[in-house]
Amino acid sequence: MSIDLGMPATIGGGTAGVPTTDAKQTKKDFTSDQEVRWCPGCGDYAILAAVQGFLPELGLKRENIVFVSGIGCSSRFPYYLDTYGMHSIHGRAPAIATGLATSRGDLSVWVVTGDGDALSIGGNHLIHALRRNVNLTILLFNNKIYGLTKGQYSPTSDVGAVTKSSPAGSVDRPFNPVSLALGAEGTFVARTMDSDRKHLTETLKAAAAHRGTSLVEIYQNCPIFNDGAFELLKDRDEATARLLHLVPGEPVRAGTGDDVRVVVSAENGSLAVVPEADADPNRIVHHDPTDLGLAFALSRLDDPSFAHVPMGIFRQVEVPTYDDRVRAQIDQATGGEQVADADLQQLLSGADTWDVSLTNALA
Repeated sequence: MSIDLGMPATIGGGTAGVPTTDAKQTKKDFTSDQEVRWCPGCGDYAILAAVQGFLPELGLKRENIVFVSGIGCSSRFPYYLDTYGMHSIHGRAPAIATGLATSRGDLSVWVVTGDGDALSIGGNHLIHALRRNVNLTILLFNNKIYGLTKGQYSPTSDVGAVTKSSPAGSVDRPFNPVSLALGAEGTFVARTMDSDRKHLTETLKAAAAHRGTSLVEIYQNCPIFNDGAFELLKDRDEATARLLHLVPGEPVRAGTGDDVRVVVSAENGSLAVVPEADADPNRIVHHDPTDLGLAFALSRLDDPSFAHVPMGIFRQVEVPTYDDRVRAQIDQATGGEQVADADLQQLLSGADTWDVSLTNALA
């Protein structure tokens, strides 16, 4: 089942200032010589192939592209790309990537993370990258389980999930990654799926084109510890009935024709999914990715049954980025000149110091 984003995926804003090349590049140029080592059937293979396939279209020099990962199955990603990369610390990839993007405006910086890595130990770093609007593209692989550590429940596992760390069923309420990102006022927030190559590629292109923090949640199957978690959405007929298309300016709908529409409820103003025949034309929701409140309300239509799942770009707005603003402050302070090492040493060893007397402190 493929979903039309309803917008051309243009490349530009997100990679402005990154050196380009006129040389023709192919998928092979971005494929490393490392053996890909994931379990057979893992959704990570499809995501890797999609990324390797569209990176040449960016027209960027490989040495100016960096992938930073945390810890987890998804975090092996940098090994398999012939770009610069860093397999970093559990949950800290957004923090490391923030420093890199801020200090090096000539780089296209990507973060690859999983639902455990990003939303548990890394939750704090993720929300601050989003609220700061650092120029990063974050790929969040969500398989609703801890895979690398062998099947414990994760921050996105459903209530009642029976796992090695919740044998009686998880009692945790799971995060909705899209809702979380929108709550942090992420400027580009989207959802796609590993098995829908066309939609996955189009979404990743749009994320790369965005200047600011782009977060893409990718439903990704773990065939060993949570196989079939998204099976309903991978079946063509079920997907047709359940997936809500997010196309700017178009009614939010599911079905091949006029099956269901999303409307604003007359009772309490919340969103509801109703048959097209019962939908008041004045209350039908038309998608507007610049409307944060609407995007959040759409994200709350999800439930564990996958009765209706919004898929596509929830929010896309242009806001000044953290790293651009920091570099502007530095240019203003230095007159645009490079700060010499000697100047830094003078600052560190200057007279602006304090003497601390241990005797006085103990008196």
